[in-house]
Amino acid sequence: MTIRVLVADDQSMVRAGFRMLLSRAEDMEVVAEASNGLEAVDKAARFEPTVVLMDIRMPELDGLEATRRILAADENARILILTTFDLDEYVYEALRAGASGFVLKDEPPEQLLAAIRIVAAGEALLSPAVTKRVIQRFTRLPQAAAPPAGLDELTERELDVFRLIARGLSNAEIGQELYISDTTVKTHITHILQKLGLRDRVQAVVLAYQTGIFEPDPTQS
Repeated sequence: MTIRVLVADDQSMVRAGFRMLLSRAEDMEVVAEASNGLEAVDKAARFEPTVVLMDIRMPELDGLEATRRILAADENARILILTTFDLDEYVYEALRAGASGFVLKDEPPEQLLAAIRIVAAGEALLSPAVTKRVIQRFTRLPQAAAPPAGLDELTERELDVFRLIARGLSNAEIGQELYISDTTVKTHITHILQKLGLRDRVQAVVLAYQTGIFEPDPTQS
């Protein structure tokens, strides 16, 4: 199945570079480009891409508001944010807006392609470097929201997995930490998301830190 990609970036050379990169992948196709946030919202509705590659800083409408509008129109849209280290505040807000993942603009091409495939498959992605900075940001914020209703339904093992998700660990790392298989980790995560009414692990990280379910990990501060 071909992954249909919308590339939204205000720099024409950047869009051309992504188009060239994605054209080399047999399972991907660039179906549209957008040079600003308003175009991104319009073309997301018209072309129904599998994944939107979204730059944060764009004219007329930034990537953050474009993300909100696209998800308001289609809650199943998958948006992969292109970011740099100096945009922590935007990353935090985009997480809350429902973005499915983040990749750094200077990451190797194969990592970008892998990220697109992960998000297209319905999973969420935070590159390790971005994850650590986002968690650091969350741990400095006051927790105001109430714990979710489904929290009491989680088993002890599911709480263990949830805690490690909130720390930014990958499935493989969670498996190593708890001495369980990758398949078992995925099963636990599926149950956690179902019980808490969440779409993906990004929303799980947001929920964990907004509600203060877990004490911040001192190694992340």
